[in-house]
Amino acid sequence: MRIVITVGGSIIIKDHDYKRFQGYSRVLKSMAEEHQIMVVVGGGRTARDYIKIARDLGASEALCDDIGIEVTRLNARILITALGDDAYPKVPHNFAEALEFSTTGRIVVMGGTEPAHSTDAVGSILAEFVGADLLLNATSVDGLFDKDPHKHPDAQMFPEITPREMLEMLADKEMKAGTYEFLDKTAIQIIGRSGIKTVIFNGENPENLQKALNDNIGTLIVPNTP
Repeated sequence: MRIVITVGGSIIIKDHDYKRFQGYSRVLKSMAEEHQIMVVVGGGRTARDYIKIARDLGASEALCDDIGIEVTRLNARILITALGDDAYPKVPHNFAEALEFSTTGRIVVMGGTEPAHSTDAVGSILAEFVGADLLLNATSVDGLFDKDPHKHPDAQMFPEITPREMLEMLADKEMKAGTYEFLDKTAIQIIGRSGIKTVIFNGENPENLQKALNDNIGTLIVPNTP
């Protein structure tokens, strides 16, 4: 299969520890033995910190996005370093480059692409662009909940949900650089129109990638009903 994986920056850059990159590298290499793997890495706290500084200085939201994108590409470069020869050595800056690099058979790792697109949106667009069979979204919680499980112990996880239902949940949310919701509206709309099988799961343990691949964990996004 051709699989696109989005990894939140707060997941992979956890405590600025190289071991998380090593763990992801090991699992991605194993998956790449049977599948074509493409990864989109987020910016995490580092991106948010830089965005806040820029915003406090009066920078536009577009410029704040640009700064966040640069951080995602740095994180992508670190993961490429961890993957070594199994990864294509350059970070693609757009989807055409990502598709071109994938023809080498190596794992492709990228960050953001342009302002107003979170890395979740980038992953969804990439999956549609390359005709991926599966989109895996690694986050800091076990799946999609009706409210923030970090703040609300009674939060309920959805085993399955449609893109239309997700958009209804986000209808009143404000969108700013570095403050995207669990999956932003652009990402959900792309998933909805493309019909790509998508799993949202807890990526704190890199081994969960294999479990998500086999439908054993997380929230499955299913096609909209007519």
